[in-house]
Amino acid sequence: MSVVMNFAMFPTRKESNMSPYVSRIVKRVRESGHQSQLTAMGTLVETETLTQALKVIEEAYAVLEPDCDRVYLTVNIDIKKGPTGRINSKVESVEEKIVQNKHNH
Repeated sequence: MSVVMNFAMFPTRKESNMSPYVSRIVKRVRESGHQSQLTAMGTLVETETLTQALKVIEEAYAVLEPDCDRVYLTVNIDIKKGPTGRINSKVESVEEKIVQNKHNH
């Protein structure tokens, strides 16, 4: 199974610069060993099970919980039976089609 999750998590009622908090989350995600990719709007993570994906979210919250009274979270999850590796393959598939369309026109 492949579970691709995009999530954004940050404290509310803090200063306007969220990068110190987000960097703590991203560090923890990377330590989890799951494939991940930081983007300007969130963090992509791929796991083999939904339970693992939810654990990533719990651990990300645990990083903020000690000094953040309120945390905002958005999550999108795509669950598909089959092999992992979709973080890269989904992007590569679109990029290939862009190149193909460019050559056909």
